[in-house]
Parts: sequence; structure tokens; C-alpha cells
Amino acid sequence: MRGTSQVSRDNVLREFEPVVTASGEEGIRLSEQLFAAVDALDASGSLRRALTDPARPAGDKTALVQTLFGAFDPRVRDVLTNFVTSRWSAEDDMAEAIDDAGERAIFAYSASVGTLGRVEEQLFRVQRELVANRELLAALGDRSRTKQDRIGLLNDVLGGKLLPTTQALLERIVGTPRGRRLLPAIDAMLDAAAEHRDKVIAHVTAAVELSAEQRTRLAAMLAEAYGREITINVAVDPEVIGGIRVQVGSEVADGTVLSRLDEARRRLVG
Repeated sequence: MRGTSQVSRDNVLREFEPVVTASGEEGIRLSEQLFAAVDALDASGSLRRALTDPARPAGDKTALVQTLFGAFDPRVRDVLTNFVTSRWSAEDDMAEAIDDAGERAIFAYSASVGTLGRVEEQLFRVQRELVANRELLAALGDRSRTKQDRIGLLNDVLGGKLLPTTQALLERIVGTPRGRRLLPAIDAMLDAAAEHRDKVIAHVTAAVELSAEQRTRLAAMLAEAYGREITINVAVDPEVIGGIRVQVGSEVADGTVLSRLDEARRRLVG
């Protein structure tokens, strides 16, 4: 998502954030209704066009939202109205942005019951398991399988091991990928969850597991550098040999032995 769509998405979600944060345990119900709205848009090209057409008066779009989603919570109708009265570069972008709002409603619920940190940890752990099991990753992302087959496979592998909220988030992106690849989609959810807690995620790759003291010291150093609290997710990869690689957003600091060897090799060959 770029340009006008990105601006519209960010503006609406920024206004929605305090609303959904205040919703607390009602966040689950709000998320279900937001996802239902996305599913309705995905199922009807004419509806997507009607609600994203820049030539259609905002009042008409608002009335259509009230007619179609009149049984939804007023907070959901309000944010849907904000979405449909914004401008979009592509009609599918609005549905993607509404899907993001649904994820944030789940995060709000998790935060209200004190499990958001565990949800982040579980999402990260699942992501690392999928990186290590490429066959499972391919199967979960196989669009030739039905939605029910993909979700069934997810439940066979992870059923009973995750919080219901974590399971719901993963079922959403596995069952209704909407053009998203699974690993980047989990990355985006991790970033959104951290943002909800006003934190930044640092993805750390190391040859061995970091001790609690090392994690604390690294988090403190990064917090000082970025001016915000840092959540550290550590992936162990013996192939890096030694040192660590830290990625915060698009910024990467690679201090691994493997990286230094590669750099030395490039210099030698010219």
C-alpha cells in the first residue's frame, strides 16, 4: 500500500487507536465485526467499487455503510464511515486497512486482559518455527488448498498450544491471506502489537540464545538510541557463527562473524 492509500489508512487508524484502546475486552466483538466487513468487501466487487469510488458523494457512502452494517457496534460503523469517506489508490487497499483495524481491536482486547506480551511472544515463536519448517510454511500458504484445509492444518500443528487471540490472528492470515505472504504478515502484526504498546520491536539474530542479562542490557542500549521502549525478539541461528544482527524497522546493524567474513571475502575478490 502506497501514496494516497497509505496516508488514508494511517490517518483513520490513528483516530481509531484511542477508541479501540478504550474498548478493552469489547475489542474481540469489534474485531469480529471489522473482519466481517472485510469479508463482505472481498466477496463483492460492486460493493468495493461503490465504497471507494472517489466520484461518489461521501453522504451516499455513509448511508450505504449505515444500511449494510446497521447492526454493528456504533464504533465499528464510525470507523467504517471514516474509511469509506477517505481516498484510496486501489479499491482493495481499503479492505486491507479495515483488516488492520480488526487486528488492532484484538490487540486492544489482549492488552485489557494482560496477555498482549504473550501474544507477541507466541507470534514470534510461530514465525521462527515456520522459518525452520519450509514444508509447513509452503502448505499454509498454498492457495490451491481451500481455506478450511489451511486452517485445519494450522490447528493440527498448533491447536491447543496458543492463546485463543493468537490463534485467531493466525487463522485470519492463513485463511484469508488477501495477497499477503505469511511471514511478512506475522512481521507486520508484531510491529502493530508493539506499536499498540508504544514499543519498538528489535529483531535480533544470534548464534546462541542470549541470557536475561544480555537481553536487558541490549534493550536498554536500543531504548536509549531510539528514545522508546524496546521489545527484543531473538532468533538463534548457528550459521552466523558469532556476534549478533539487530534489525529495527528498516535499519540493520550486522555485527555477526559471518557478515564480517563475507565483507572480507568481497574485499579480497575485488
